[in-house]
Amino acid sequence: MTVILRTSKDLPQPSTYNLWFAITGGEGKGPANKKLPDLATRLEDSFDTIIPMWWDLGQEMSRGPGAELAYATTCATFGSDFGLMMAWSHLVSTVAEERKRCLVICDDPWIYRLLATKRRVVVGTPPRLGMTKLKLRFRGFFARLRLIYRLAWARLILGGQRKHHGAGDPALLVYGHPRSTADGYDAYFGPMMTELPELKRLLHTDCPVGRARELAADGRTASLHAWGRLSDLPGLLNVRWRPEQRHLTGLWGWLVRRAEVREGSGAAHATNTWQRQCQERWLDQVKPRAVAWPWENHGWERGFCRAARKRGVFTIGYQHTVIGPHQLNYSPFTNMDGAGSLPDRVVCSGSAYKDQLSDWGFPKERLGIAGSLRIQGTDSGIYHPDGPVFVALSARHSIARQQIAAVQLAVKNGFRFLIKDHPMYPLNFQETENIARTEHTIPEQTSLSAVVYSTGTSGLEAVLAGLPTIRLLPDDEIAIDILPSFVSVPACTAEDLADALVAPAPPPPLDPDKVISSVDITLWRKLLMTGAW
Repeated sequence: MTVILRTSKDLPQPSTYNLWFAITGGEGKGPANKKLPDLATRLEDSFDTIIPMWWDLGQEMSRGPGAELAYATTCATFGSDFGLMMAWSHLVSTVAEERKRCLVICDDPWIYRLLATKRRVVVGTPPRLGMTKLKLRFRGFFARLRLIYRLAWARLILGGQRKHHGAGDPALLVYGHPRSTADGYDAYFGPMMTELPELKRLLHTDCPVGRARELAADGRTASLHAWGRLSDLPGLLNVRWRPEQRHLTGLWGWLVRRAEVREGSGAAHATNTWQRQCQERWLDQVKPRAVAWPWENHGWERGFCRAARKRGVFTIGYQHTVIGPHQLNYSPFTNMDGAGSLPDRVVCSGSAYKDQLSDWGFPKERLGIAGSLRIQGTDSGIYHPDGPVFVALSARHSIARQQIAAVQLAVKNGFRFLIKDHPMYPLNFQETENIARTEHTIPEQTSLSAVVYSTGTSGLEAVLAGLPTIRLLPDDEIAIDILPSFVSVPACTAEDLADALVAPAPPPPLDPDKVISSVDITLWRKLLMTGAW
């Protein structure tokens, strides 16, 4: 019996164990000199091990009521921590087989009960489950109620934008990115609207009302909210994923129960439902000849593909960002109808991504390369050994805060840092003499000594620029690996960052054409204007 399972309110004396670690959300701590070595690396190794299991389970659950509204069922690594919890479970099983006695601190009532079923685990008093479930269910109800009022307001304010789209117009379905403008530039599709004057832009329902009004000033942009129906709003109160009974028991039953309650504690499922309702009515009214969007194979996109195919609308998924080995939702393994809910064509930024999607089960005949409209090459002359270190904050605030904490440790060694927020999810932090905020991306910098990232496209931009690149690993989450499988950069933890920055080596050369090939505007024009390959 080598694992002692406790909550942060029921910690044993340090003399009773050799090592300790806390599972995500655990507030307790043990002595610093007894923390499990290489925790971040071991957690990621466990995550890599459970990937096939998550895919298999997601596929099994994909046909259940409301399954495509959820994130656990589609293996969306940025939207769900289901895989992370599977990784914790695997890590605890591994540690339990080792000789040293290890304290595992866990305050999550579902994970605690899952771990308590394992061999060589000695348990204490489990955290309360009933009250936690009740609180989360109430939270979900009021979150959906608040959402309904917001959606009603958006529909009333933006309804007039329907006139911006005419019958048969090809369109780009995009998010309301801060860098997009009303003069023809789009953060995802670059100058495509300038190149193709007939092209219209449709904004996802997560785009705020004010932003939608700004972008619609061009007379070619409209929010999907404009096609919403007010009478549909009351029904959103009861929208949620309901796993089948057979998935609530067995090996991962506690995790499925947890995901059901936690995902239902917000308004995400109701938001996804409204998105689907609006996009289907837009398809009915506009009947565009072709639609392209930044494709990531999320649940609402799968529904969009089916709805468009039923109406004879040609769909084009644009692989607009990095994928890497952890972006599991891109694989069709969990699509309940396989290729039936995939775009007619997916155009990739480079051959590396085309090959990865093919390896992950995407039909080869639907894949092509049309170049990178979003990520561009970076001047290799940016590197300077005396320049500041560029830190690209993650879109996930929990990881971004750990990045800031790592910087605050490393700055004591004399390093200077430039901190770049994620454009969609900015984070407040305190600037100092050697920790400064920058609004400029890596290609816009003039002098950098290294780049530190955890998730996002900045890691690829740094490698393409030949800059020393370091991937910072949090010790209680997975920093989603976004680099192609054939590209490797050193990884470190917050405690090791200063050492990693002493003499960072440049990354191995990467052929830019493999990941950000030149834009084929002729192919884009053919796809959007004729709905043909």
